[in-house]
Amino acid sequence: MVKPRARTPTVGLVGSGTLLGREVMDLLAAPEFPARLRLIAAEDAEAGTLTGKSGEPAVIHLLDSAALSESDVTLFAGSPASTLKALAFASSTIPIDLTFATSDLPEARLRAPFLEPGPLPAVLPKGAIHTIAHPAAIALALFLKQLAAYRPIVRIVVQALAPASERGFPGLEELQAQTTNLLVFKSLPKAVFDAQLSFNLLKEYGEEAPESLGATEAVIDNHLATLLSWQGSVPLPSLHVVQAPVFHGYSFSLWAQFETPPNLVELEKALASGRIDVRGSSLEPPNIVAVAGESGISVGGISLDRRDPNACWFWIAADNVRLAAENAVAVAGQLIGAAE
Repeated sequence: MVKPRARTPTVGLVGSGTLLGREVMDLLAAPEFPARLRLIAAEDAEAGTLTGKSGEPAVIHLLDSAALSESDVTLFAGSPASTLKALAFASSTIPIDLTFATSDLPEARLRAPFLEPGPLPAVLPKGAIHTIAHPAAIALALFLKQLAAYRPIVRIVVQALAPASERGFPGLEELQAQTTNLLVFKSLPKAVFDAQLSFNLLKEYGEEAPESLGATEAVIDNHLATLLSWQGSVPLPSLHVVQAPVFHGYSFSLWAQFETPPNLVELEKALASGRIDVRGSSLEPPNIVAVAGESGISVGGISLDRRDPNACWFWIAADNVRLAAENAVAVAGQLIGAAE
């Protein structure tokens, strides 16, 4: 008797034209990912248009119950509004939210496979929304988990420098236009930041900005608290986020105080892991250009605090778009495997 061939699962992707959506699409299109990819429009105007997928033309489907019902798992990488709109008729697919729109819903379960203590899909309730943790929170939790394994930590302070890619293509385009216009003495577009970001640092956006930097800081802070709760004895950091005039990649200046004086050589060895590239004192410190497209995080510039022998400074860089996309695709792979 011939055994029937197993059905190939389908993964839907809402918002393939966004910055994050393109990164997710590239990962899902890899030959080793065991699913068909279905592209779904985040906005009605995108529906019916053609795009490229694995070198072949592909149609972007309308965001409706029919499109979602044909997807076993659906990743939402469009706008928060499109995610919330889709949830009204997404009962037949398993949602994976990369937009943070669902963070406060009771059905939401924060996901970050790079940090989870074990396989979660089997123990999560039916109907759970898989909300991907903010990539800055994932980056910090990866580092602090490894740091706490070296020796007990008393206190942590983090200054996070956010890139324009935090606001997707609109943020990138506004920073580019501001830089170009400044050099030729033209007025500056301010639809995204409502402030001059080019050649500047922002503690907060202008009053007319559609999203606030404080809201981003709150998301990172809340997600980090959850991720660190999985790790045990890691104290919650004091976190401050500043908008930097860079296109891609988060940078972090982190200060940590231990119970006893650290040894830098031992510390560098303890930090090295599969997802942490440690740049020792003989190497150039990490930077966001070097980590573009790379998985995990890069750590360097490690130095003792001149006024506190128990404390150290660290410089950390990570590709935020890649980090979010990889964790989302890892969740999709788990869910497909669990359903088989």
